[in-house]
Amino acid sequence: MMNIEELKDHVYDIVGALHSVHDELGPGINEYCYQEAFAIELSDRGIPFEREKTFHPHYKGRPMDAEYRIDFLCKGDVIVECKAVSSLTSTHRAQLFNYMRLLKAACGIIVNFYPKFATIERYFYDTDSREILTSSGSPFQERQVCAGELARADKKSCLK
Repeated sequence: MMNIEELKDHVYDIVGALHSVHDELGPGINEYCYQEAFAIELSDRGIPFEREKTFHPHYKGRPMDAEYRIDFLCKGDVIVECKAVSSLTSTHRAQLFNYMRLLKAACGIIVNFYPKFATIERYFYDTDSREILTSSGSPFQERQVCAGELARADKKSCLK
């Protein structure tokens, strides 16, 4: 059984470093600048990390030629993906979740530096259940809106 509170403590200093970067640079600049500042902040805090870590997924125990690159691997088991976009999407989260699953990384953080207040989401990978968990410990479930719901919502908004 995963101890979510221990994992949250494990990523606490990394989240603090992300906040410091956003506080210093502010919103709306280029993603690469945030990544460079984050690397400096991690170094200043003595947090071990690898930047632009590449890895090859395995299939039936054999490495494949396919290559992935994660923005940061901190402390050997915390994946950090940095974004500077108007809002995080399910595609951004799926990228992080796939990296966590492929590397069997216990912790994943996705940060969006673009808005006025940085968006920082923490997720945890349970290797036993093979589920992504939220910081509350519940399985991640992104609400899927079907086309029928969208059509009904549009129709209602037009009737007002």
